[in-house]
Amino acid sequence: MKLLVTGGAGFMGSNFIKYILNKYPDWQIVNLDKLTYAGNLENLTEVADNPNYFFIHGDIALANDVARAVGDGVDAIINYAAETHVDRSIMDPSAFIHTDIFGTYTLLEAMRKFKIGRYLQISTDEVFGSVDADSFSETSPFCPNSPYSASKAGADHLCRAYHVTYNLPVIVTHSCNFYGPNQYPEKLISLFITNLLENKKAPVYGNGEQIREWIFTEDHCRAIEMILLKGQAGEVYNIGTGYESRNIDTANLILKILGQGTDMLEFVADRPGHDWRYAVNSSKLRNELGWEPKVGFKEGLKRTVEWYQNNESWWKKIKGGAYLEYYKNQYLKR
Repeated sequence: MKLLVTGGAGFMGSNFIKYILNKYPDWQIVNLDKLTYAGNLENLTEVADNPNYFFIHGDIALANDVARAVGDGVDAIINYAAETHVDRSIMDPSAFIHTDIFGTYTLLEAMRKFKIGRYLQISTDEVFGSVDADSFSETSPFCPNSPYSASKAGADHLCRAYHVTYNLPVIVTHSCNFYGPNQYPEKLISLFITNLLENKKAPVYGNGEQIREWIFTEDHCRAIEMILLKGQAGEVYNIGTGYESRNIDTANLILKILGQGTDMLEFVADRPGHDWRYAVNSSKLRNELGWEPKVGFKEGLKRTVEWYQNNESWWKKIKGGAYLEYYKNQYLKR
């Protein structure tokens, strides 16, 4: 099996690449990544010298870059490449439209041209908007409330249209919130952890009552693996764990793991259009394909905190901005 993983230098994509190459040592993976601020090739140090791993610096929105990545033939595309941070989308939506929508269009066109056998779109539960009770199914209507979630919803609609119109073997996944090693320290859990390790306060939006459903990255890798191998073309699969937590409770769990008090929390003004609760019904994935999460939320948080404690040089370089110069000198000149 040969895969093109887009956005493979980011948090989600890099964990998937390492998971697959460890489990399937005879598989090949091409990683196409633009190396934006969140793309970090240090996430892939363990596989950098693997003869079955290939890195291509490029943009999924540029047809020539995509053609270079698939030109020698791939069996499937897994599209992790996306602008994902809601706060950044509020400040500047343009990058989200470029990558999330036009980039998906470019990949789908490559599917048509190169006759690639399978395409997985890694999407988000945020396309459904906020829900007060129960959970979203795969057929729930989209109601995005931020430029980020709107751009992902647009990409998901393109995937459906290309399947129906061109009979492309496209599968869309909607996942709850990720956390785990190598997550860029602007997301809630990684920001809380790294701030507290620096003896800085953890900023909590509003009163912290917002509720999120969480999945440890290892469990998500297993879900994508199963969908890749067993999922049906044209289908949509929700990926959820049922592990829901208020943001304030998540913050307090991290404080407890680190042995710190609530005086290290700082309540800040809520962001515009902040969704109150996300939750997805993952019974289709569980019942039809047999997937189940293995890592509980408290266990996953403990493992995540320990990773950041043991890898200070990784996240301190990022938070200090030094990684940008590092890439310019080490990678982009190659």
